[in-house]
Amino acid sequence: MDDLMEVEPFQAIELSKLAYRLGAEGRSVLHMEFGQPSTGAPQAALDAARHALGIDPMGYWESPALQARLVQLYRERYGMAAEPDQFLLTCGASPALVLALSTRFKAGDRIAMARPGYVAYRNTVRALAMTPIEIECGEQARFQLTARALAALDPAPQGVIVASPANPTGTIIAPAELEAIARLCRERSVAIISDEIYHGLSYGEPCRSMGEFAPDAMIVSSFSKYYCMPGWRLGWLYVPRAMVERARAYMGSLFLTAPSISQHAALAALDCTSELEAHRATYARNRDILLDALPALGLRRIAPPDGAFYIYADVSDFTDDSPAFCKKLLLETGLAMGPGLDHDPVNGHRFIRLSFAITEAEVQEAVRRLSAWLPDQRRL
Repeated sequence: MDDLMEVEPFQAIELSKLAYRLGAEGRSVLHMEFGQPSTGAPQAALDAARHALGIDPMGYWESPALQARLVQLYRERYGMAAEPDQFLLTCGASPALVLALSTRFKAGDRIAMARPGYVAYRNTVRALAMTPIEIECGEQARFQLTARALAALDPAPQGVIVASPANPTGTIIAPAELEAIARLCRERSVAIISDEIYHGLSYGEPCRSMGEFAPDAMIVSSFSKYYCMPGWRLGWLYVPRAMVERARAYMGSLFLTAPSISQHAALAALDCTSELEAHRATYARNRDILLDALPALGLRRIAPPDGAFYIYADVSDFTDDSPAFCKKLLLETGLAMGPGLDHDPVNGHRFIRLSFAITEAEVQEAVRRLSAWLPDQRRL
């Protein structure tokens, strides 16, 4: 047992259990602890799923139409040329990450990643008997990975996980920096996994794909965020041509296929642009409300949320124990937010992450509750 790889628990999950228990007891709870849209799947996706239930026996299946539609998406959005079999349909982005790491790396390989970052990066790397190399990316680097920071690693890692927009910060890597990272990785033989699950959710320039700069990168994405389908458990892994056969062998053994009904729904969701853009407009308004209100409440040090739907805020004026802070906040106000320790085991004790993928009215209510509660929490 001593040789088993240890991974940390996802603290936001435990906090969410408490939040739902409080809700079941009749408390008013606003769920801002998870990165999931509060809206459901687009209407056309629901209609497609209902229709599929009557005509499809729902066996093991990979939708050729959905793969072809993803080829079209990448051509139109990023100018990338791909073939349908380069898109492996997975049960969400998490299996796609497992598949990418298993296909590309071996036990003992060193995988670099930004800190703060998504908790599952380091935990999945550890669970696969690889070694996470976390690079501290602070405010001066906009909490994002840079080619310069990656170049400072000696020896070079075997791989790197890049995320843009990032979780928990929402920061986006500029195209020139993406190109610099890609160039450095070519020079140092570092394989790239790019997590692009939040593409479509940006509040300035559109997101650029690492695939535009590094054709041999593996790209993880999902229908959970922009397409508002987290519970449908459908994602994809884009695999460079040279790795397709190996990745498909791993896919068949580890995961078989993604849910059939989700594939039918996702094909329809890809064409629901007006409905989905309306959700993004709501997130943009919510972002503006919070960026205007939070500094006045004492939360002045905030990562710049260029995309996704998160605020990553420094709460060190109020606490040096973000898990305890978040629990107290939930119990006393009904606001569920995530502790920064999920994303940064070194400095996360002074950060919280909150999701604004909720309604505008709920964001306004969250500000009202924080306004009444935060002044009494300031450290002396």
